[in-house]
Amino acid sequence: MPVAGSAGTTGLGVEMTRVGNRWRVTRPWPPQLRPFLHSYAGYWEAAASPYRVRLVPTGRAVVVINLGEPFAQVRRLADADPNNSQVTGSLVVGLEDGPRVCDHPGGQEAIRLELTPLGAFRLFAVPMSELTNRAVELGDVLGPQAGLLVEHLAATSDWGARFDLLDFALSARLARGPEPAPEVRHAWRLLSRSGGAIPVGRIAAEVGWSQGYLIRRFTEQIGLTPKTSARVLRFHRAVRLLTREGANPTDVTAACGFYDQAHLNREFRALAGTTPGRMAAARVAEGALPQ
Repeated sequence: MPVAGSAGTTGLGVEMTRVGNRWRVTRPWPPQLRPFLHSYAGYWEAAASPYRVRLVPTGRAVVVINLGEPFAQVRRLADADPNNSQVTGSLVVGLEDGPRVCDHPGGQEAIRLELTPLGAFRLFAVPMSELTNRAVELGDVLGPQAGLLVEHLAATSDWGARFDLLDFALSARLARGPEPAPEVRHAWRLLSRSGGAIPVGRIAAEVGWSQGYLIRRFTEQIGLTPKTSARVLRFHRAVRLLTREGANPTDVTAACGFYDQAHLNREFRALAGTTPGRMAAARVAEGALPQ
């Protein structure tokens, strides 16, 4: 699939940009998908080479539709037994509160989606709490039709046609998916817009629920408790700010509501298994930290 230069545009608005050893393929999302997605892109390697990345919490669910070589290993960093992981092709990863390591032998060709938690709730049609801190096969969530979709995508070499197929499948499933509770939707909006800065008690009062009931319904439909979601969103905001050119850790600490630099460092150790400085230097993209 040769493409000249470092970036290019093909038919139907498909754009290809080289990022290191990989090509990133994008196209504007159709309007019906925009409320549910954070990112939607294809990837393929210009030259096959093994790699490892560390995925850190983002407050989003992830779908990887694998069209080439499968992952060799996908495991939580806190898992003491690496043999608990398995070869994983197309997969779903729920919301997480800790880092995950992914090993790939090289030769990747895939489509990666980042979904809002409530978009994932509608698409997967299962309680998001069942997917918290888990990576599972795509077919275990979407059923046998997922395998057929992956086969059709893999058999189609044109990226525009691939996106057409996937857009149709996603739109159809989202249209018939469960509707999140308006109170949970509002609670998530409050948390995400504030970067995790609003106390749970204030959110409960805002939506008109008791804290206990809010925690139960929110956890079911988002996957994390409101308190843990706030922690992840605050961490994710700090990552975004730290990776900007000329970012000052002291300013980021204050802007994101950490008590002090030591608090910031502890949260990065707990949620990412690394330091703020290392993450900033690595320029984390889409929650992935090269290893």
